[in-house]
Amino acid sequence: MNNDFILNFTPTGMIPTKDMTPHVPVSVSEIIEDVHKASEIGITMVHLHARDAKTGVPTYKKEVYAKIVEGIRKFAPELVLCLSLSGRDFGELEQRSDPLFLEGNLKPDMGSLTLSSLNFNKTASINAPDMIADLATIMKEKDIVPELEVFDIGMINYAKYLRKKNLIEPPYYFNLLFGNIACSQANLLHAGVMINDLPETSFWSLAGIGNEQLKMNSLSIAFGGGVRVGLEDNIWYDSARTKLATNSKMLERVHVIAEANERQVMSPKTLRQHMRLEPGNGKYGRKFGLGT
Repeated sequence: MNNDFILNFTPTGMIPTKDMTPHVPVSVSEIIEDVHKASEIGITMVHLHARDAKTGVPTYKKEVYAKIVEGIRKFAPELVLCLSLSGRDFGELEQRSDPLFLEGNLKPDMGSLTLSSLNFNKTASINAPDMIADLATIMKEKDIVPELEVFDIGMINYAKYLRKKNLIEPPYYFNLLFGNIACSQANLLHAGVMINDLPETSFWSLAGIGNEQLKMNSLSIAFGGGVRVGLEDNIWYDSARTKLATNSKMLERVHVIAEANERQVMSPKTLRQHMRLEPGNGKYGRKFGLGT
């Protein structure tokens, strides 16, 4: 078991609204402030979604992401930043890839890459083969690391296919997400099979949707993995859904569980070294010219 673990913070997502919970950060300033609080508690990386300033609905526009990235890097220049390239609301490559064209101090270290289409309760996330390949190609050209998002075991096999096509390269980082209605469920068998099937040189975090978040986070800490946690995946603090969560409270709870398991949060600096990322502090993305 690795003593230190990746703590991947997901503060916003695409679904939670202020009507659902007042605690979800929606504006640029709110997102920056929640990440600031999280960095003081202790996180390794952050998975960011942007929202339109007027409507609060998700946006793909790099100009909005730029404001968030700029604000975060003022106080956390080493923190590993991943920008969402989700296909839930946006269907064109020009839209989904837009954040990848940020450069310099605004360049993301990582971009999310969901490895197949899937259904949620009421919507679909469409990730056609050509879209996946095109996003992976752009990230490789720009030395941005894919954050590989997996909802069932077939998506892991698709990652291996992308490797054969030379579209992604090790080391890999996987988010394994459990509990979605149409995908792998939050149980030991599903988790074990997926973890066992990961390619060599893979780092991984477990996530659970809704009430499954705490279960999968606890399981991952106990068995040597990382954690993805935040209001993106669950707005409730308790399984009875009587108490709305805050991002800070959920992060603090992860720290308590980690301490009980004699594990500690991996520093952003260490993750950068593991993933062959630039050191931060003005240099971001994967180190240029790395072969396989």
